[in-house]
Amino acid sequence: MGIVVRSALWGAAIGTLLMGALVTFIDMTVPSDKPPSSTIITILAVMVVSFMIGAIPGAVVGTGIGFIRRSVQQPRQMPRQMPRPMHPPVPQQPYDMWSDLVERCAASTRRVAAAVQTVPKSAAKDWLERISEQLTRELDDVRGIAQLGRALGSVDRQHPIYQRLLRASHDFHQFENEVGRVALQMFDHPELDEARTHLEMLEKQLPQLST
Repeated sequence: MGIVVRSALWGAAIGTLLMGALVTFIDMTVPSDKPPSSTIITILAVMVVSFMIGAIPGAVVGTGIGFIRRSVQQPRQMPRQMPRPMHPPVPQQPYDMWSDLVERCAASTRRVAAAVQTVPKSAAKDWLERISEQLTRELDDVRGIAQLGRALGSVDRQHPIYQRLLRASHDFHQFENEVGRVALQMFDHPELDEARTHLEMLEKQLPQLST
């Protein structure tokens, strides 16, 4: 049985009882010369009047209360959210083992160029800048060799192409350290005659990927 029906029945019952009590109270307080035989008729009359006047309004009020209770007890429906647009998944790029080696060489090249710029301006610095430019050209060869490895689709780290680039990254790093050492010496002796020996040795140690 629903909440509305139960509330209507309770309202009708309460209305009937209240109205019956009121009618009985009025009947007992108002003086009357009715014969005793009319007591049953009076009770029936009270019941009919109480039902007609109390039950119907009580049922109406109970029905209204039932609707209110049902609306309160019902779970509130959350507003429907519009589905979010589905974005296509971002395709994952396959791992490129060649890029790591190229970046190592490129990082060494950038650090060498930055170190050269710290050297005091002199003829020795001009020579050191030319050496740095030669290293940049060697970096282009590194990129070309890496592109060859990609074109062949090699994923074997023991492949001769990969091993050659691995040695190149090591050579670039070693050369970077040598440039730093020579640049430090040129702070104390920036003259070309003093730095010539170091620059010639550095030039010989330049990574030569084309040979």
